[in-house]
Amino acid sequence: WRTWTTPSPSPTRTTSSAAPWGPRGAPVKEIAFAAALLAFGALGAIGGVLMAANNVGGDRAHGIFFMILGIVMFIPGFYYTRIAYYAYKGYKGFSFSNIPPI
Repeated sequence: WRTWTTPSPSPTRTTSSAAPWGPRGAPVKEIAFAAALLAFGALGAIGGVLMAANNVGGDRAHGIFFMILGIVMFIPGFYYTRIAYYAYKGYKGFSFSNIPPI
């Protein structure tokens, strides 16, 4: 992450804040969790489709299960990763405070 330094009254000392988006900064743990949900959800959905198409496990039920699990993981991962991206870019109406703490 970028750190922004501001001049202090004393020439030998500088103060540093995490980022211009607030005292808490970017919620790194929450963003990493959202990105993991996004990635594993996409892999699960794609893998589930391939498993269902090729009857892996003897029938299509295993593939359908993984596809549904992947979709359930992908949706919140995409949602919160999108909020984090738009907040980072500074779009109006988006803030890191919209991401709930873990």
